[in-house]
Amino acid sequence: MVRVIGLEEARQRFLRRSPLDLPPLPPQAARLLEEVFGPGVSPLEAVRRIIAEVRARGDVAVAEFSRRLDGVEAAPLEVSVDLVKAAASGLSPGLAAALGLAADRIRAFHQQGRPADFFDPREGVGRRVVPLDRVGIYVPGGRAAYPSTVLMTVIPARIAGVGEVVVATPPQAGGGVNPLVLAACALAGVDRVFAMGGAQAIAALAYGTASVPAVDKVCGPGNLFVMLAKREVFGTVDIDGLYGPTETLVVADEAADPALCAAELLAQAEHDPLASALLLTPSPTLAGEVVREVESQLAGLERADIARQALEGRGAVIRVDGLSQAADFVNAYAPEHLTLLVADPEGFAAGVRHAGCIFLGGGEAFGDYVAGPSHVLPTGGTARFSSPLGVESFLKVTSLVALNNNIMEMTAGAAAELARAEGLTAHAAAIERMLRKKGQR
Repeated sequence: MVRVIGLEEARQRFLRRSPLDLPPLPPQAARLLEEVFGPGVSPLEAVRRIIAEVRARGDVAVAEFSRRLDGVEAAPLEVSVDLVKAAASGLSPGLAAALGLAADRIRAFHQQGRPADFFDPREGVGRRVVPLDRVGIYVPGGRAAYPSTVLMTVIPARIAGVGEVVVATPPQAGGGVNPLVLAACALAGVDRVFAMGGAQAIAALAYGTASVPAVDKVCGPGNLFVMLAKREVFGTVDIDGLYGPTETLVVADEAADPALCAAELLAQAEHDPLASALLLTPSPTLAGEVVREVESQLAGLERADIARQALEGRGAVIRVDGLSQAADFVNAYAPEHLTLLVADPEGFAAGVRHAGCIFLGGGEAFGDYVAGPSHVLPTGGTARFSSPLGVESFLKVTSLVALNNNIMEMTAGAAAELARAEGLTAHAAAIERMLRKKGQR
């Protein structure tokens, strides 16, 4: 079970990681990989084969890998508009209201985040912010259905003004797409939905097939094969990030409620056997109480086996000498989720430079559904240099330059000097010719 460890052991175990570290395949997945691709084939080699086959054979290859890897006949690949609409109308009133509330809060948050165009006529420079033409959103299937991921990714894209939003999500065991995911697609304003998952879905979105349109950017979380495929197609398309298993870091002081601390850890641990769930505290009393609470609460969970595997493999209660030590560890770890159960969460948060999302006073599970900011967050320490998915993820910037005569006269000498220093005499000549032409007007 989760145990109490010291800071030095925590540094050795949890700070020596890379966002591209590849988690081990579960035994069942490893056996399937060998059956489909032969002995000794790594996940990366398998992904490269899948991508090559999809590029060469399109829909046929996508359907073939869905059958061989997922055991599902996915034909046709595209889900009809009628089925999407029917799923939305078939929701229970309570679930429809819950999805609607989540969508409203997500929309309200992201509407405040669109960067603006600007142009300075005096200086002759500016920028234009332009939405992408078409994006592909990957919505995981696997162990659970994630309508929340649809809302958290598609709504920012729509607010950004993306021309077309395409969703790919794995088909269910009996074929077709989970109705709840389809209902969320209808609510969020998805244009097209495709029943395809894994590396074959990423390849189809990146390169296009007879059925699937090629997109400009692929977004959304997924399993190891999805992450590897996104890495392989980057450059042909943009990607939002490489997302590993979910992770949470809780900082708690002696006044924190141990039951709440345990609940925050378990909320993430139940996602995936490879999830990380850590707690930092200067209180030895709280540390022991949290360990007991985790064991007690775990007994009543439907996904107890998954949560236990995560806690045993990547969970810990970490003792620190004080909250300043905790802050140093937080910034070194750069967690996806940071929950602050301390007397002064605002004060602690002021010293945090690296985290995907900070929950002041708890409530990380609210962030997965209804808080407003996207739950697609940087993992594996990438919060040191990357941001949560948002409206800006679906925009690109075009710079504008329209220098007037005065600016040209003032800067031409420096520009020509720099061009000649770099050995680019044609640049210098073009600068001087442009200046002369402006002077003749």
